[in-house]
Amino acid sequence: MNRIERIDLAEWVVESAKKYGADQVAVSISNSRNIEIEFRDKQLDKLMESTRNSLSLQLYVNQRYSSHSTNDLKKNSLDLFIREAVASTKYLTPDEYRRLPDPKYYPENVEGDLEICDQTYGAIESTSRVQMAAEIEAEAMAQSDKIISTTSGYSDTFGESVRLHSNGFLGERESTRFSAWAEVTVKDEDRGRPEDWFEAVTRFQKDLPSPEIIGRNAAERALRKIGQSKMDSGQYDMIVENRAGRTLIEVLLDPMTAEYLQQKNSYLENMIDKKIASESFTLIDDPFIQKGLGSRFFDEEGIASEKRIMIEKGILKKYFLDNYYGRKLGMEPNSGTQSNLVFEYGSKSMEEMIKELNKGIVITGFIGGNSNSTTGDFSFGIFGLLVERGSVVRAVNEMNISGNAKTFWNQLVAMGNDPYPYSSWQVPSMLFEGVQFSGV
Repeated sequence: MNRIERIDLAEWVVESAKKYGADQVAVSISNSRNIEIEFRDKQLDKLMESTRNSLSLQLYVNQRYSSHSTNDLKKNSLDLFIREAVASTKYLTPDEYRRLPDPKYYPENVEGDLEICDQTYGAIESTSRVQMAAEIEAEAMAQSDKIISTTSGYSDTFGESVRLHSNGFLGERESTRFSAWAEVTVKDEDRGRPEDWFEAVTRFQKDLPSPEIIGRNAAERALRKIGQSKMDSGQYDMIVENRAGRTLIEVLLDPMTAEYLQQKNSYLENMIDKKIASESFTLIDDPFIQKGLGSRFFDEEGIASEKRIMIEKGILKKYFLDNYYGRKLGMEPNSGTQSNLVFEYGSKSMEEMIKELNKGIVITGFIGGNSNSTTGDFSFGIFGLLVERGSVVRAVNEMNISGNAKTFWNQLVAMGNDPYPYSSWQVPSMLFEGVQFSGV
C-alpha cells in the first residue's frame, strides 16, 4: 500500500465511522518492516523478518471515547469492524473532556527534513546484516579468556504511516531505526558471573559504530565488574554515567505530566516558576534535531511540535500537557510526551570528573528499585565503580541509593559535556554531592 492508498483508506474509514454515528474520528494507518539477527556463542541463533500493516481507530461518540486496532485492512472487513466499534462505544460512560484537539494546535504546515529516514534502507543486503552481528560477537569474544558467553545482535526497522483526524489534521511520517549490540558474561571465580552490554541506536546505518567498537565496549564493561562487592553504607559523592542517567531523569519527568498532576500523583503540583533543582540543571525538549531518535513535527495526537525549555537553571517552566488531561486541568496542551531531551551541558567529561573526585562512586547502571511520584521518595539498586583520590579502585555492587527528589536534584553539582548519543534522551554524566548509599 503506497501513501496515496493509505490516505484514501484513512478518509474512507473516517467517513464510515461518521456514517455509523461517531462525532469525531482519528485514524492511523501504518506499515513497518523489521529485521532482527542474533548470534549466541558463535552460532546464528535468530534470523527474523516481519512486515506488518496496522490500523488504529479512535472514536468519540456522544462524549464517549474508545480506541481499537486491527491488522485486516480490507474494506469489507473494516466496515464490520468500524460499525461494531462505534456501537460498543455508545455503551461507555460519558466524559465531557473527551474530544480531539482544537485544530488551532495542529501544525499549519510541515516543511523541512528532520533526516529520520535512511533512504538507502532498501539497498541493504541481509548478508551484511548477518556479517555485522557475527563480527560484533567475534570482537567481544577476543577480548579475554575470562569471557564465557556472548550474545550479539543487529536490527533495523523501516516504518511509514499516515494519521487523519475528522476535524482537519493530516500527518505523514517515514522513518528508519538501526540497532547493533552485544552482551557479555565473564567468569569471576566464586563471585558469580558478571555481565554487561553495549548498544548503539541510530537513524542511519552509516552512523552505527564499527563492530569492533561495539564488541570491545561490551566486553570491557563486563570484565571491569570482576571482583565487584559492596562497601560500607554512608554518604558519598556520586557520578552517574551518561547512559545510566535516564533512570533518575524519569523520577523527575513523570510528575511533570498532566496525567500525574490531574490525578494528584505529583510532588511538582503548583511548582511552575519555582526552584526544583540546582542551577546546573536545564532541560530542553527539542523535536527538531537532525537525525534525532525523538524528532518529529507533530506528536501522536497531532499537536504541533515546538522547542520547549522545561526546566531552566533549576526553575520549573513548563509541564508536559496532553490534550485530555490538559483540558481537565484547564491548561492548554503542548504535547504530553517528550521528543528529544537535551540539557545545558558542562565543560568536563566523566573521566575528568573522576580525576577530581576524592572519594565517591560512579554509577554505571541501576537494578530494580522504585520511586513515589507523589512524595518524591526513591530507592534504586546500583552497580558501579569506587573512586579514591581520582582513580578507580574496584567494582561495586549490592548497594542502593535512596533519597527524595525534592532535595536530590539540588545536590546536583555539575553536568558533563558527554551527552549519550544513542537515545532520544541525550543525558550527560552528572555529579552529585552527599548521596546516601546503603548495602543490601
